[in-house]
Amino acid sequence: MGWLAKRRLRTGPTAALPAKPDPGELLRLVQLADPNARRDGDDIVAVDVRVCAPVEADKDLTGGELERVWAVRVAAEGPLPLDFFDRYLAEGLAFRLGGLAVCRGEVSDPADDGAESGPAVILPVRPSAEELAPLLQQDEEDEFLFTAGEVKAALVPQKGQPPAVQELLPFATELTAVELRGDDPLKLGALALELSEALNGIPVDRWRFRIDAPEDLVAPAKDEAEEELVAPTEPAPE
Repeated sequence: MGWLAKRRLRTGPTAALPAKPDPGELLRLVQLADPNARRDGDDIVAVDVRVCAPVEADKDLTGGELERVWAVRVAAEGPLPLDFFDRYLAEGLAFRLGGLAVCRGEVSDPADDGAESGPAVILPVRPSAEELAPLLQQDEEDEFLFTAGEVKAALVPQKGQPPAVQELLPFATELTAVELRGDDPLKLGALALELSEALNGIPVDRWRFRIDAPEDLVAPAKDEAEEELVAPTEPAPE
């Protein structure tokens, strides 16, 4: 991806999309990050934020990287959202809808910077090495590190409470993330789903959107994203 101009927005993190998203699909995606998200007029209200209805924006918003831009702004409702939920929501939407993210004056492509981060499985309690043994091999020198072939895994105490895992919270005693790293997103996704099934956890991507299939970790091609974002139109009357 080429150089991106820095464009400062004072209105919150924004997903800059190549085509107008279907309202139903946009709500479905937001509900992967917050299952309790709901419509409020043309907007969507989630935890501490309002996802504003898409508006067409000048292509200068992304430094000319997109020929046509539909901006989905994530605005805080009251105090700033906890745990960067507004930023992660904008970036996660941009990734899944083939767009770019604009945050604090920076324009970025969420599909470009995934090498240092990956999916995770959120668990209500810290698992033992014995519980992980069927799928992960423990590192001999570090009790928190594991491997599965070329995939690396780490047990990390979960900071904050991602809305996507609300159903775990009534039972959680030590919310823990099994963070997965590797070069193949499909393998990472498959392992995340296996771990979640075996340990009764919730698989999420690096923005804490729930994942249902390994393919959820693969960014759509830009041309495909533009075709898929637009809501189907009714056939013209004869």
